Amino acid sequence: MSYIVMMVGLGVLILLVAWLPMVLKELPLSLPIICVGLGFAVFSTLQLENPEPLLFPQATERLTELIVIVSLMGAGLKLDRRIGWRRWIITWRLLGITMPLSILMIALIGWYWLDFPLAASILLGAALAPTDPVLASDIQVGPPKSGEEDEIRFSLTSEAGLNDGLAFPFVHLAIGVALLNGNPPWGMLEHWVLLDVVWKLGAGVGVGWLVGRFLGYVTFRVPNRANLSRTGDGFVSLGITLIAYGLTELVSGYGFLAVFVAALALRDAERNSEYHGRLHDFVEQTERLLMMLMLVLFGGTLAHGLIDALSWSAVGAAAVILLLVRPVAGVAGLAGVPMPVGEKLAIGFFGIRGMGSIYYVAYALNVAEFDVPNALWAVTGLIVLLSILVHGISVTPVMRRIDRRRQAAAAPPSPSIHRRMEKARVSADS
Repeated sequence: MSYIVMMVGLGVLILLVAWLPMVLKELPLSLPIICVGLGFAVFSTLQLENPEPLLFPQATERLTELIVIVSLMGAGLKLDRRIGWRRWIITWRLLGITMPLSILMIALIGWYWLDFPLAASILLGAALAPTDPVLASDIQVGPPKSGEEDEIRFSLTSEAGLNDGLAFPFVHLAIGVALLNGNPPWGMLEHWVLLDVVWKLGAGVGVGWLVGRFLGYVTFRVPNRANLSRTGDGFVSLGITLIAYGLTELVSGYGFLAVFVAALALRDAERNSEYHGRLHDFVEQTERLLMMLMLVLFGGTLAHGLIDALSWSAVGAAAVILLLVRPVAGVAGLAGVPMPVGEKLAIGFFGIRGMGSIYYVAYALNVAEFDVPNALWAVTGLIVLLSILVHGISVTPVMRRIDRRRQAAAAPPSPSIHRRMEKARVSADS
């Protein structure tokens, strides 16, 4: 009976994947909010088994890993803008200034406020600093060639694509500190710099670019009927995702980074093909289905008390991490950039936390022993929940207001304004 119930529930979930985004488009709600609420209600009502991450550590890591890499492929395929220093200057600032500042501030909050050990504090900072590529879909650019690529959406999409890979060195640093066991840190630090920073980052970018260029050639450049684009099959994007990720992981590189870079290289191979739209649509649908499944399970963990043991002090720390750390670090990273203050605040505020944060904590806890695993999961779960609620409710009205202001600023003056300006000019001449 439970198997049949599960099949019915999965069917309902699949239908909701198609229906809810259309219904929620004009409402100050988001699909993740509905999914978490649905999971909470189902697990509370039916008394299903607790899907808590500590009970299913490998499943949690693998499911979130798959969701993130699929999302990263989708994010890369969306971007119409060619990569470059000036064209991506806001992205580079978010990666080079905002994210390290966020990691440092969150780690200090974990160390001083939450009284976490050093390793757990570093892990908390690394897990909660990146903007999530999965849950940030409502604030990302539109499909390929849709023209929906203003600075806010572009910056958050490109940042989400790259910072998941760049957060990994600090996850490994936390693991290294956890494995020290009283030994001198110098050997660990040398290993961290050479392998976890230099090699893994270089391999992620290099392998991702090579895979993307090669598969871009096979997809668009192979002559006659042999190129993949002639198939019209969108599931090719999933194959490219898995190849880029798997090959990079085989050479000990950062697969997350490689998937996003491969998507950029694929777009660069042939920028105007309609086939990019098919690839993007398939990967977006796959991502949405996986995301809904994971968020229903996340709602189930909340129903079973994932965050119940948190003190009010921990709740305050979570609120500061979400509502203060990222906005402050975001504005600091964009200091001097010639753009409206409101848009800077929006980029800083909408640093959404989600599946990537869950993946990093699961990955680290599966590799090393941390002294406070329950507290790590509780704080991470609370911040993800708060991000889903706060950002999900605010993103539609805030972005709508910013879009109206931008359109008003770009609109030509009305005829009456032209007449007043002409009268003022004549008066000044006379």
